[in-house]
Amino acid sequence: MKGLAHRGNQLAFGSFGIKSLESKWITGRQIEAARVAVTRYMQRQGQIWIRIFPDKPITKKPAEVRMGKGKGNPEGFVSPVTPGRILIEVEGVSYEIAKEALRLAAQKLPVTTKFIVRRDYDPTQNV
Repeated sequence: MKGLAHRGNQLAFGSFGIKSLESKWITGRQIEAARVAVTRYMQRQGQIWIRIFPDKPITKKPAEVRMGKGKGNPEGFVSPVTPGRILIEVEGVSYEIAKEALRLAAQKLPVTTKFIVRRDYDPTQNV
């Protein structure tokens, strides 16, 4: 996969988010692990948006099978991610809580990420 994300590359819902810095396939299990990490740390306050969905089927042939004889069976689903893509957005919590929650989520994902804040975010407002 080459190129940068042309869609989904700006915050649309929340004030905080994590942005991908490299190209990779992210599986549904990895996305769910990141979601659970964020939800646990935020203790069910605020709101979370998962901006990627694993809709690309991946097939795999069984071990020690000769070449040919058709395509393998579906193994799982992935979401292709390119640099600049927003993966998760958060709203309704303080800067410190959001930063730590998204750091924990980033550890569950196979891509390097960057924590981003909405341009017009005002830290003085009471959350």
